[in-house]
Amino acid sequence: MAVAYPYSHVMASRRSIRHSGVVDGINTAWWEYNSVPNAPTIVMIHGFRGDHHGLELFADALQEYRVIIPDLPGFGESSSWSGHTISADGYGRWLRAFLEHTQTAQSIVLGHSFGTIVVANGLRGERTSPIILVNPISQRALSGPNRFMTAIASGWYRLATVLPEKIGNALLSMPLSVRIMSEFLAKSRDNGLRRWIHNQHALYFSKYSDRQSLVGAYSVSVSHDVSEYASSVVAPVLLVVADQDEITPMSAQEHVREVFPDARLTVLSGVGHLVHYEKPLETAAAIRKFLAQR
Repeated sequence: MAVAYPYSHVMASRRSIRHSGVVDGINTAWWEYNSVPNAPTIVMIHGFRGDHHGLELFADALQEYRVIIPDLPGFGESSSWSGHTISADGYGRWLRAFLEHTQTAQSIVLGHSFGTIVVANGLRGERTSPIILVNPISQRALSGPNRFMTAIASGWYRLATVLPEKIGNALLSMPLSVRIMSEFLAKSRDNGLRRWIHNQHALYFSKYSDRQSLVGAYSVSVSHDVSEYASSVVAPVLLVVADQDEITPMSAQEHVREVFPDARLTVLSGVGHLVHYEKPLETAAAIRKFLAQR
């Protein structure tokens, strides 16, 4: 079912060019959203279970930038590692290789949700180009405000790994579970926007390469957080956080800001973990302000 683009009254949807190549042994797909000649580049890294579609509203809201959004290993149209344990360090290594492969090592990098763990891990050390972390995972999910729900989800993923593959995959991609998650995370009272969010999740939330990759990525997402790497990230950082985030409380976001050597915190109100869907324009405004000051 076609669902209307919810921001047509304030911004246009951008067209993209698909690219692909082998990065760190991964058949990686990425999309390029071009801008004016010599526009600065932002590389965007999406969250858990999503793909590049999840960050397209940021690309639409930042049309003065050339934007590149890859599908993470194991998600969307990118393959996963063959015969290797999936780890936070593996994702970080892949990100560094991707930036080298696309000649964007000195570009601005943005991560959302699980993507903030990938970015913080991968971009430790000497670096001057800014980093933007949206809905950062600044505290491990099993210690967060919804630790009980996280524990249930962990059991659900464990069950899916021990069941026969066909049944396990059906459990992991069950439309009802995706819709429950979507209803839980969406905070907007705009019915049109909510329909669009639910449709996006239905279309793209179960496009993973295989069961092992999905479960491995989930394990990384709940056993690591940005605070592990923050003190080693010397680049200037913008943290865009939400006052109703179900994954990470404000206290953890304020703490991690102090751990980064150079970080600024922007708080968006009336939104939770779906800032990339519900507050793209406000996030874009915060990014412009941060980059202008840098």
